[in-house]
Amino acid sequence: MNRRVVYTHGGSPADVLTVIEEPEPAAPEGGRVLIRTTAFPVHPGDLQAVEAFPGKAATPVPAGIEATGVVEAIGPRTRVPPGVEVGGRVAVFPHPGAWSQWIVADAELVVAVPDELSDEIAAQMLVNPLTTVMLRREAQEHLAFGYGGLLVQTAAGSSVGRLVTGACEVHSLALVNVVRSDRGAAELRKRFPDVPVVATEHQGWADEVRGAADGRPVAVAFDPIGGKLAESLLDLLSPGGKLVSYGQIAEEPISVPASVLLHKSLTLRGKSIGRWLSEASAERRASDVATAKLMALALKDQFDVAATYGLGELADAVRHAVRPGKVGTVLVRPA
Repeated sequence: MNRRVVYTHGGSPADVLTVIEEPEPAAPEGGRVLIRTTAFPVHPGDLQAVEAFPGKAATPVPAGIEATGVVEAIGPRTRVPPGVEVGGRVAVFPHPGAWSQWIVADAELVVAVPDELSDEIAAQMLVNPLTTVMLRREAQEHLAFGYGGLLVQTAAGSSVGRLVTGACEVHSLALVNVVRSDRGAAELRKRFPDVPVVATEHQGWADEVRGAADGRPVAVAFDPIGGKLAESLLDLLSPGGKLVSYGQIAEEPISVPASVLLHKSLTLRGKSIGRWLSEASAERRASDVATAKLMALALKDQFDVAATYGLGELADAVRHAVRPGKVGTVLVRPA
């Protein structure tokens, strides 16, 4: 049997996500690959999609978009990416319905996993690194970034935040990290002792960021939170600066007077992995996936796992994935 995660209506993921059983998939057709899943990550974006699902579906909607596993069969006359072979380990993204014991995926979405990477890293090898690649490209479009201007990012202790920091260190790019608490700041300092980090639990945290900038202009800010925090980042930006919003954790909207944007000539840009999928050319996707794989190899220590659950513990996994102060990604092993 094949056990997979589905839902039929929006709501709290811990309540609406269910595990159903169905026959194992047949041999794949041409252009497709049969994969036995070994692990998949529970991303906050996956859960937001479940919460926001409108109405009630006539048939169950498969959950998840990223997973890792082992190739069990390749469809006839199928051209597969380099390194993909029967018995080999692969990662898959984006595949709607990745939260399943078995996946029949389009061959072009399958990526070979280097032997040096564990299943725990392989399960996270695409979405978060690709998000990091996408964000870095946005920063590099600002002429001052890397030439005196620096980057400020919130949620710096998150999985994406740590990858951004690691990439900035590798490329010697100036950065100030922002987290919620002193506890989170202390943890981040242990990982990246040379990168300034500020906690927003301090009333004067914005002034601390300015102090850490040491006179350098804040050219770009990354923020997955939104709301009041994003408004504070706009105030921190230097004239001509750019705020890149890539998440919606805060419930309140970003409220910005037009004068703030006009007088400082600021750019407010929204980016998501979904937009990357729809906007990037096939060549860009291939290049970015290759970069994501290199990032996973270079920054292996930043792919923390908060906890690992079985499919029978799905509700616990979902609750853990949104737990405040969580460090790392929650994984599920379907076997």
